[in-house]
Amino acid sequence: MPQIGWFELLIIVVISIIVIGPKDFPIVLRKIGSWIGSFKRYFSDVQSNINEITNVELKEDITKTDKENNEKK
Repeated sequence: MPQIGWFELLIIVVISIIVIGPKDFPIVLRKIGSWIGSFKRYFSDVQSNINEITNVELKEDITKTDKENNEKK
């Protein structure tokens, strides 16, 4: 997988400033940061929901197994 170094980042920033313009560049960066934050929150919520569901199912399985083991004794 290719990695992006400092030189490549510098080239991207310079080209972005030239294309977007120095006046609008900070606005664009804030908007991109906002989008990234939204994506992170969304995926964090999805991950926590999945963990919640799997924990509930695991607890139910453990409880069921414990009951079965107690009945066998």
